[in-house]
Amino acid sequence: LCVACASSDDDPRVRAAEQGKKAPAVPDRAQLAERARRIFGPLPDQVPRSDYSLTPARTDLGRKLYYDPRLSKSQQISCNSCHDLARYGVDGEPTSPGHRGQRGARNSPSVYNAALHIAQFWDGRSPDVEDQAKGPILNPVEMAMPSEEATVALLRSIPGYRADFEAAFPDDDEPISYDNMALAIGAFERRLMTPSPFDAFLAGDDDALDDVQLAGLETFVNTGCVTCHQGPAIGGRMYQKLGLVKPYATADTGRHAVTGLEGDRGVFKVPSLRNIEKTGPYLHDGSIESLDEMIRIMAEYQLGRALEDGQVASIRAFLGALTGRPDASYVAKPALPPSGPNTPGPDNT
Repeated sequence: LCVACASSDDDPRVRAAEQGKKAPAVPDRAQLAERARRIFGPLPDQVPRSDYSLTPARTDLGRKLYYDPRLSKSQQISCNSCHDLARYGVDGEPTSPGHRGQRGARNSPSVYNAALHIAQFWDGRSPDVEDQAKGPILNPVEMAMPSEEATVALLRSIPGYRADFEAAFPDDDEPISYDNMALAIGAFERRLMTPSPFDAFLAGDDDALDDVQLAGLETFVNTGCVTCHQGPAIGGRMYQKLGLVKPYATADTGRHAVTGLEGDRGVFKVPSLRNIEKTGPYLHDGSIESLDEMIRIMAEYQLGRALEDGQVASIRAFLGALTGRPDASYVAKPALPPSGPNTPGPDNT
């Protein structure tokens, strides 16, 4: 529910007036903005790497590769299939359909703003977006390519990619490689930022948030949500046990499968809350449909708090201010280079 379209029933001030009560005071905008700046910080327009530049040639190549379904065994699944840039970087499914309709055990998180995160995947098994880009292509449940070598051979069989890779990696003797493919996709993803009304508020636009959203920000902070959801991505900076103060039933061992440490059982990367109204269903397994329910669950199991309806509505109002707008020209689907005479056809086996 977009807060701009919310009914007056969701506004605690309207409800208070109707019930003859004194409406809660509107928080001081300047004080709350300064407090929020310390907790969250500004959203950058890109997340640079120290070892290579995000040149236009690399981001342009990465955009093509991101949208190219030929990087899957069936030639029907691209990165964009599960992380749809026209749908805030998700597919809206609890878990995503992959090769021959197979489904994994975890929800596909949004790729928007993901380069800001401490690591990638729910269990943090990839250190950055470049490493993450290598995984799904070879995963038999997802894109199911048989090997890195087969992927590189396919890319080399598409004549137009030769010039694109040479422009993106001019210092390499053989620019078409699996590593360079991942670097290009990562370069593209490092600029997938979604500035929102909340960012305008942090930058000094006092009117970017309405009174309801402002009160929601105060509720979000005072409730303790910022214990985990802080930084420019409003999350993504740490790992946390699901069911921190009250056990939460899940068969997924989370980060324990990566580290083998008993203390990591049931621990997951804290997700970003940017565009959260648009990126359900929620949790690592996509088991929660409603954002209101998700707010209640997090308060109960992570903070030990039972929220009243007004508090839930207030927090949801603030979360609506985190819905951003990507650069439409940057995320537009590009024309893909045509296959060559030696390009392998789809394999659905």
